[in-house]
Amino acid sequence: MYISPYDAIDAITTPNMTRETVELLKIKYGLDKPFIVQYFNWLKSFLSGDFGYSIVTHSSIGKDLAARIPQTVKLVLPSYITAFILSIILGLTAGRFKNKLPDRIIDGFASLGLSLPTFWFALLLMYFLAYKLKILPILSTVGNGSEGGFLNNLKQLIMPYTVLVVGFMPDLIKYVRSSASSELKEDYVMVQRAFGSSESTILFRHVIKNVLLPVITKLGMALPMLVTGAVITESIFAWPGIGPYYVKALRGMDYPVVMVILVLSSSLVIIGNLLSDVLYYMTDPRIK
Repeated sequence: MYISPYDAIDAITTPNMTRETVELLKIKYGLDKPFIVQYFNWLKSFLSGDFGYSIVTHSSIGKDLAARIPQTVKLVLPSYITAFILSIILGLTAGRFKNKLPDRIIDGFASLGLSLPTFWFALLLMYFLAYKLKILPILSTVGNGSEGGFLNNLKQLIMPYTVLVVGFMPDLIKYVRSSASSELKEDYVMVQRAFGSSESTILFRHVIKNVLLPVITKLGMALPMLVTGAVITESIFAWPGIGPYYVKALRGMDYPVVMVILVLSSSLVIIGNLLSDVLYYMTDPRIK
């Protein structure tokens, strides 16, 4: 952002401003100083708990994030939980019927989902469900004072929720399918079959425990998505979360906003790694 041909000042200046006025604005926001000085000034404020203000909108970044993060969590968390549960069920089923019709259908869906751009799928839903059938609102009005109650909020949640579920599932399905296929070749499965256990019992009581071990790692690493996991989807549906805020900051070269969001996201990566280790231990006590 620093080496780009323009900066945040260009987003707030007008053609009739004099060069002196523009220079004064740069001085006001500290953009006249060398890069390293700007960085350490920002770091000093950040470590003291001061996230600063947006250069473009002049609003408090802390207050903006406090209002937007819950909206993003409200959208991403149920979407990922739904995708996670469905992926385990479908992945185990695909692994159980490997190279058979159920597997081909599920694996085909996962392959299609991996190659399906989320923005394109979102536009399809908007065209058919909102524009043609008019059963759902095209854009979200959540957070602007015109929510209209629980039912209206639910209607506005359906399309972005569906897009995220479909976006999260394919990778998880393939991951579970691969793990299940490997586990079904193990000796303990053969022993269970010899004792007359049903396939569903073997799959959902024994195999799933070992399949969950690698999947748990992905669960922990999904934590950063609670902040930046729906940037495109939120922007398309005008959902008042981090997505539109982040995109607007990038377009306006709004350094303070971009840096705070990146620090928050990267911190969640570290916490996600720790969470993965803890969950790994809880799932398999042998790790101790």
